[in-house]
Amino acid sequence: MSFENPEAPGGRPLELHTTRQGRGPTVVLVHGFTQTGTSWARVARELEDDFEVVMPELPGHGRSPMPDPGSGLGQTARALGETGGKAGYVGYSLGGRCCLHLALQTPRLVERLVIVGAHPGIDDERSRRLRRAEDDRRAAELERGGDAFVAEFVETWLAGPLFAHLNEEQADRPSRLANSAAGLAASLRTVGTGTQAPLWERLGGLEMPILVVTGALDDKFRPIAERTVDAIGRNARLAVVAGAGHAVCFERPGVFVELVSEFLGHSA
Repeated sequence: MSFENPEAPGGRPLELHTTRQGRGPTVVLVHGFTQTGTSWARVARELEDDFEVVMPELPGHGRSPMPDPGSGLGQTARALGETGGKAGYVGYSLGGRCCLHLALQTPRLVERLVIVGAHPGIDDERSRRLRRAEDDRRAAELERGGDAFVAEFVETWLAGPLFAHLNEEQADRPSRLANSAAGLAASLRTVGTGTQAPLWERLGGLEMPILVVTGALDDKFRPIAERTVDAIGRNARLAVVAGAGHAVCFERPGVFVELVSEFLGHSA
């Protein structure tokens, strides 16, 4: 089985639907799977006094176009770079994986990088195949159920161990329900974790300053964050946010804004 090569983006350029607000140095906020640009609304409001905040919607999400069949994180990173330009990038979960690919693919565009709950890749080939199969199964469910099935899919997704503790505001169902079944299925098939070649051995080549944020209660991704910082080396530092899990930027938005603002050179 072949996996995504982050050095070969290929495909046609995608024009991502994007919202911009505020003035100042540019910060690009990149959402996770099943979210949209509006998921960042509270964080963006707190950043807009100091930054131009750019919120693209990833392929297959919100009002952005569908990804090309057979494309992957390379093409998505290319579209992200064309949208955000030279900026500070903040990526959560799937968005963090996209930002990592952009930083490796076109480092001149990424002045500083913040990643939250992002996996640089599953090392074990068998585990990666199993994850790919699980993502394909979820995609097939979405394709069979159509848009009427999106609400049920979102409820099942939010009932998982990473999100079950979120309150209504943190879960942000309205933004998630703006997605289509076809778009979410295409995202799973093209940029799901199972499609991603591991990046671990390449992380040490990243030269921009990098902040890796994790929630203290995120038992799955906190060790991954620690390993990510070790793999990057001297350019990276770890921030562990107390009282937060996987969705730390939405669970503790005030703390998150302070971290991002300080890291990007401004006080909140």
